[in-house]
Amino acid sequence: MGFTTQEAIEAINTCTQCQECLDICPTYKITGDVLFSPMQRLNTAARLFEGEAIDDRLIESIYNCPKCMQCETVCPMSIPVTRIIHRSRQVLAERNLGPLESHQKVINGILKKGNSVNGDPATRLEWLPEEFPRHESDTLLYVGCLPSYLVKDSASSSYSVLKKLGLDFMILEDEGCSGTYLYESGRIDLAGEFFQKNVERFRARGIREIVVPCNGCLKCFKYFYPDLLGKTEFSVRHVVEVIYDLLGQNPQILKKVEKTVTYQDSCRLGRGEGIMEQPRQILDWCGVVLKEVEDNRANAGCCGAGGGIRSVYRDLSMEIAADMLGGVPTDSVVSACPFCTFNLNYASKKKGLDKTVTYFTTLVLQALE
Repeated sequence: MGFTTQEAIEAINTCTQCQECLDICPTYKITGDVLFSPMQRLNTAARLFEGEAIDDRLIESIYNCPKCMQCETVCPMSIPVTRIIHRSRQVLAERNLGPLESHQKVINGILKKGNSVNGDPATRLEWLPEEFPRHESDTLLYVGCLPSYLVKDSASSSYSVLKKLGLDFMILEDEGCSGTYLYESGRIDLAGEFFQKNVERFRARGIREIVVPCNGCLKCFKYFYPDLLGKTEFSVRHVVEVIYDLLGQNPQILKKVEKTVTYQDSCRLGRGEGIMEQPRQILDWCGVVLKEVEDNRANAGCCGAGGGIRSVYRDLSMEIAADMLGGVPTDSVVSACPFCTFNLNYASKKKGLDKTVTYFTTLVLQALE
């Protein structure tokens, strides 16, 4: 299991310093600092793996990577940069050089409150549009921290859409956190313990499938859990995939929503999972007119929030988001990622960009009502 230091070193050694990754990297594009480019991050990782001393700026370069995978789309050597970054963060943690203080605040919140956004656990289900359903199923709608506390319409609309489409599912009163931030920060020791407890809870409830509106939870359950625990007993699907399958035989139940929007391909759902045409097809069934941003699908820009960077480098995260929004041709944006929705709206407000970003299922729900 896992991606070893030796595998990382071998991959780094294939880098030809061609600089193809420079123009496409969001952190380099915003900062103009070559230290914050994929090519130089690989050099930093190599020094770290060799046990060399590295300074705070080099440590920052490992932690301010959003793991958006844009560099991997142009790398002629197919170097798995995001996996190398993750291994680097593990080594930083092993050498007590990370996580950073800001990371630690989030980690402490997860361990104490069961969520990554410092939310009050007593209010976690305030998004629920009805009384808590006492219903058991082997399919779990796992909402996630951000939808539960900060992007509540993504939670409530996902719940309502799945219910209207007849999916048999349950939710948990004590859902808690998937633990993705623990893994992303390099603390795989804590992540492994956290993952195991969740797996035991799911097993006790007979969960065989997990449906998520959150892309961080998707990646965590689908890849991070098996990475640390081996094969899991449940499958994981994003809510877009489930809705696409449920609507596929009967799209005419949707009423037409007269709206022109830009669909934003989030890094983990688009580049990461190849889920790019399904959401567009669903929006087409809803009667929505799509106007594409120039760089879309596998070439889409990053929102700047992923990989744990927003909690530590908020200004950088916002600048990346604002840069992406600058190329959007409409005032209305639809995203199938709660974190993208949150960060892009934040950047739009702070920068006065007059863009409104709506979570995907909110629009689908309009077409079902």
